[in-house]
Amino acid sequence: MRVVIADDAVLLREGLVRLLTERGHEVVAAVGDGDALVGAVVAHRPDVSIVDVRMPPSHTDEGLRAAVEARRLVPRTPILVLSQYVEVSYADDLLATTGGGGGGVGYLLKDRVADIDDFLDSLARVASGGTVLDPEVVGQLLVRRRRDDPLRELTPREREVLALMAEGHSNTAIARALVVTDGAVEKHVRNIFTKLGLPPDTAQHRRVLAVLAYLRG
Repeated sequence: MRVVIADDAVLLREGLVRLLTERGHEVVAAVGDGDALVGAVVAHRPDVSIVDVRMPPSHTDEGLRAAVEARRLVPRTPILVLSQYVEVSYADDLLATTGGGGGGVGYLLKDRVADIDDFLDSLARVASGGTVLDPEVVGQLLVRRRRDDPLRELTPREREVLALMAEGHSNTAIARALVVTDGAVEKHVRNIFTKLGLPPDTAQHRRVLAVLAYLRG
């Protein structure tokens, strides 16, 4: 894959460059601020970008805003956001850019990078158009449920399936995690789409819409 990295922490940035290069990927740009990220995405059209949420000058949400701008200028460009803490509003803002049904997005805690194989798997899923959320982000989203929860009609098992979908797992991976058959998962997914009132479309588009409903519930 051709990758852009945006992180103002030099050690982490260079560590990611070395890791990806050793695994056969090409880092086409490694930058330290949001403006440079946008410029690199426009110039290089990478397969995926890895972006820190907090970057100069204020170290609040510059990285996230730059990621959203990059997706505006280069629609469907895959973005994997890294954050030191769970900040669910940032995850929601980024996922809102998937409304057109294209382009992978992900939101992981930086601690997740320590598990190299898991991190690289998440990066590959985002690059291929998938949606990957850190399990801790998913957990905090559950706490924020409103009374008018659009997911209230889902069964406990369907909620489990949708939570795993939000983490970016395929139907086969969900079946393994829940110790059920692929067919059972496919049935649950169809029920989720029906109960959320999602119109027939490409599978990826409806999965993204279901995840968005889950996040905003």
